[in-house]
Formats: sequence, structure tokens, C-alpha cells
Amino acid sequence: MTMGERPASGALPLPVAVICGGGRLPVEVIASVVESGRRVVAVAIKGEADTGVDAYNPAYLGWGQIGKLATLLEREGCREIVMIGSVTRRPELREIVGDLGTMRRLPKIVASLAGGDDSILKKIIRLFEDEGFRVIGAHEVAPGLLARSGTIVGKDPGAAAALDLKLAREAVIALGRLDIGQAAVSVAGRVIAVEGAEGTDAMLERCRAVRERGRVKGRGGVLVKCAKPGQDMRVDLPTVGPETVRAAANAGLSGIGIEAGRVLIAERARTEALARENSISLWGIDPLEEAHEPREAAK
Repeated sequence: MTMGERPASGALPLPVAVICGGGRLPVEVIASVVESGRRVVAVAIKGEADTGVDAYNPAYLGWGQIGKLATLLEREGCREIVMIGSVTRRPELREIVGDLGTMRRLPKIVASLAGGDDSILKKIIRLFEDEGFRVIGAHEVAPGLLARSGTIVGKDPGAAAALDLKLAREAVIALGRLDIGQAAVSVAGRVIAVEGAEGTDAMLERCRAVRERGRVKGRGGVLVKCAKPGQDMRVDLPTVGPETVRAAANAGLSGIGIEAGRVLIAERARTEALARENSISLWGIDPLEEAHEPREAAK
């Protein structure tokens, strides 16, 4: 079997490597894979990975140990890789000048640090593919983490909430086409905030401040989180979790729309419990398929 091939039908599945950034989501992905009976090789990014990953005996590697990572995965028989979790900063050049394997790959690694986030992720995928690995999405090994369609917590959306869901989703689609963000907030038929580089929680903090200044009256409004148009489902899937619900409550919102089948729910039980406690409805909204048609290649 050559690198990248999958086992023949009936054979035991090969182990999957899970490269863990920050947050609890990598821990949940690993747990889901283990529960399915497949072996996991956990790789924790130094300075990023949650300590919960320690339960799975991870290899802790820094940015300058790409060569060691490739050697580890080949030794363990991994052909497929999942990259999951947050990365709070881009590495500096001095951090990626490490082992000999990294040095050999240095021109490609440096090239991957240029461009927007979407560009970086695609280049990182290409780095792994050039080594003969296959990068897959977390949803392929942990499908239970994806939001389902319909009302998840609370009441079905009324007319006002349905309008806000529609407007916020349209805003997210426009943002995504520019590779800017994956979330927006609409209140009383008006989009009041869109996500930028600061992330969803910081955007919701802006909403709270706007409401406190009296620019938005009363309680209500919705947050919508969707995948970008043309989103590569292998990496950077949008996620909601307990902190999202808490921030939405602080912002005075009454609902959160999550794109079904394309957004992950972290710490689902805790997320849903917090939504109930704060009278926030969670809705799995159907994706707009036309928004996810592949983008035309730049001419």
C-alpha cells in the first residue's frame, strides 16, 4: 500500500492523526473517533492545545518540528489527518526554522504564511498532500458534532426572528465571499454587526456595548454563523459553543442560527444547557446551496 491509499474493504481502518489546536473541540473529536473504534494519533501544538488532550497521550510538537511530525505519522501508519482547534497566532520565522525535515520544507512553509486565512489553510493542506497524506474534515470522523436542521433549543422562530435570520445569513454570505468572517447579528430587521478578524465573541461584545449605549432598543435579535461560500470543509469549520451562548446572552440576543451540516457545536450538552438557562433559542438553519457553489478560479 502506498502513502495516501485507504485499506481494502473489510480491513481494519488505519489510524487517523488529529492535530490539535486550542479549545475543547479537538478533545471531543478524538473522543468521537476513539468511540467509533478507530485508533487516534494525537498531535498537540505547543502553546495552543487544551490540556484535555493529555488524556490521549499526544505528541507535543512546535512549529519548528514539521519534519518530526511527518516522521511520526509515517511510523504510526497514518494516512489521514484531521486539523482541528484554534491557532491564536501565526508563527514567526524563527519558530519554524527547526529540525532538518523542517529546513527541507522551509520554502513551502514560508510561502504558506502569506495571504488571507483561507489561503494559509489551503497551502498547509497542500504541504501535507505533497507528503502523501490526505487531510479530511473533523465532520468525517465525528459527524455527531455537526448542527442538525431545525429547532435545537427553545421556540421555533417567529416572523421577526425569521427576518433577522434571513438578513444576518445574507450578511454572512457577503462577508464570506470576501474571506472576512463567518458571523453576523441582526436586530429588528437591521444588521448591526458583522464578524471581522477579532472573532465572533468579540463581535458580540461590540453588540453589547452598542445596546448599552442605547443604539439598539430592547431585547432580541439573532446571531447567525455559517460556513463561508466555497468553504473547504476539511479545515476551519465554524464552531459555536458555551462561550458563544454566553456572549450572545450578554449582548441581549434571543436566538442563534447555526448552518446545519456545516457548523460544529462544541460541548453540546453544556452549550444547550446554557441556551436554556438564558432563554436563547438555537436553530439549525438549512444551507443556501447556491452560496456554497465552488468559486470561479481567478483569471
